[in-house]
Formats: sequence, structure tokens, C-alpha cells
Amino acid sequence: MASKQKKTATPKAEAYPRKNIPVRFGTNHDERGGNIAILLTSPELAAFRIISMMAPSNLRADIDTPSFLAALRDQATAAQHGNLGHTEAMLMNQATGLEALYVRLAERAMEQKYMQNLEVYMRMALRAQSQCRATLETLAMIKNPPMVYARQANVTTGPQQINNGTPAPLRTREIKTEQNQLSEGGNELLPDTRAQGAESGANSTLEAVGKIDGAKVPRG
Repeated sequence: MASKQKKTATPKAEAYPRKNIPVRFGTNHDERGGNIAILLTSPELAAFRIISMMAPSNLRADIDTPSFLAALRDQATAAQHGNLGHTEAMLMNQATGLEALYVRLAERAMEQKYMQNLEVYMRMALRAQSQCRATLETLAMIKNPPMVYARQANVTTGPQQINNGTPAPLRTREIKTEQNQLSEGGNELLPDTRAQGAESGANSTLEAVGKIDGAKVPRG
């Protein structure tokens, strides 16, 4: 009897668009846990979760999850290498959207009959206008970054010197004090002859003063 050959089941191809999030499984539990942690904390997955929920209903079903994540990852890599083309386009489109929002809110404000409602719409319109201006300023700074001037000052006169704005330590002036060595043999203090002469001119011996009898005053 001919032996029956076992048929190997061919893996079923995943339907397109793919909805499963690709995960790199490691050879052990530590690698698998680490890969899942990296994926869950990755910026591309955070952006994908928000965008996929806010996508239009007619495009939400056609989102291919692996391709979407790869596109987000490529955009971040391009920005890390200095290619800010996508960033500039994003800021310009945001400014255009904020400008349209400002116009629409200003129109709604002009349609109001009560001052309270007009004030609410105008406040929101001016806030959108302010955000539009801030977005354009950010775009201008990316296109034309400000120049940074490094100021350097070197002071050559005097004991101080300042380099690159950092003052050099002050040099302390050494003050030498002369020491009077009186006890050494070569520098003995000479006797003062003037003092001895003054003592010799005076009477060295004084006579005892006798007792002075005072005059007796008669008592009345």
C-alpha cells in the first residue's frame, strides 16, 4: 500500500488592508516583553491611535496599519536627519486652517444680535487668529533661524583678564613685611645712652622730708 502523504497547511494570507499591529517577537520572554514595551511607548503608535480614530469614515476602513506606522516612523527619521520639509508643510497647513477658523468665527460673531453672544464668538475668533500668528512665527524661525553672536572681551591692562565673558581670578598682591629680629646675635638692640644720661643728671638720692608741723590755729 502506498503511504499516504501528509498535507501541510499553507498559512492563510492576511487580508488587505492589514489591521494587526506588527510586533517583533524575540527568542525569549525578556526580548518579547521589551519589544512590546518599546512599541507601546513609541511616538508613531501614539500618533497612529489618534489619527485612526479621527480619520474620515470613508477612509478608516482602508487604513493599512503596518504601512501607516512605517510612514509615521519615516517622517520622524527625516526630521532627525535635518529634513524638515514635512514639518514646514504641516505648520503652513495649520496656519491656513487657523485662518479659516478665524474667518468663520468672525462671521458668526457678526450674525449675533446680543452683545454677550457676539463677545463669545469674537473672543474665540481672536484666539484662533493669535494661534495662526504664532504658527507662522514658528515657521519663520525654522526657515530663518536667528543668529547667535558670541561676545568676547579681553582686558590686557591691569592684573585682570576676561576671556569669553568669564572673569579670570584676581591675583592677590603679596605684601612683604619686614621682621625685626631682636633676639639674634647680629641684630641686638643697642642701649639708649640718652636715657642713661638723663638718669645720671638727676639726683639719685633724695633726702627724707621731715615732718612739717602745721601752725596751730586757736579755737574760739
